[in-house]
Amino acid sequence: MPNWNQVLKELTDLKAQTQATQSQAPSPIDQIRRSYLLQLSKHTGRNVIAYYSGWITRSPNTAELSIDDNDKNAFMATIHNLDRSLGLDLILHTPGGSLAAAESIVDYLRRMFGTDIRAFVPQLAMSAGTMIACSCKEIVMGKQSNLGPIDPQFSGVPAYGVLAEFKKAVDEVKNNPASIPMW
Repeated sequence: MPNWNQVLKELTDLKAQTQATQSQAPSPIDQIRRSYLLQLSKHTGRNVIAYYSGWITRSPNTAELSIDDNDKNAFMATIHNLDRSLGLDLILHTPGGSLAAAESIVDYLRRMFGTDIRAFVPQLAMSAGTMIACSCKEIVMGKQSNLGPIDPQFSGVPAYGVLAEFKKAVDEVKNNPASIPMW
């Protein structure tokens, strides 16, 4: 049975045939990326997937570049035809994201590859990305690599800090009701 990407490809191909247009070749950067992933796969003898976002250079709104439920579909489409007996090398560079989405992705990856998963963190894997990395059998990092905190955050502010600030406000208002407008 085909996966969702294969169905979409069939639709795209059918549309292309109908319109008598040719599909575009992959971009040069995509060709180079694919060649390096293939080289790494040949070197390790394992499946290689790169899960990364341009969150450092692209957008201050990391929500659109964060781990979410859509990513599981992308993993499923990518893994669909891989030889699962080879294990998986997962290159991670992410600001993190949804804990539930990360847990779902980890569950899926483990169902496909068991515990034969290695995480490569060339630069940063934060929050939910750290949790994905920590779920792997091994984490490979460079001197410049970082794993981030896994505490809950709201727009980059640790939830613990929000709770502490709220408690401080409640205490100050109890002791000095005139401070209400300030809070």
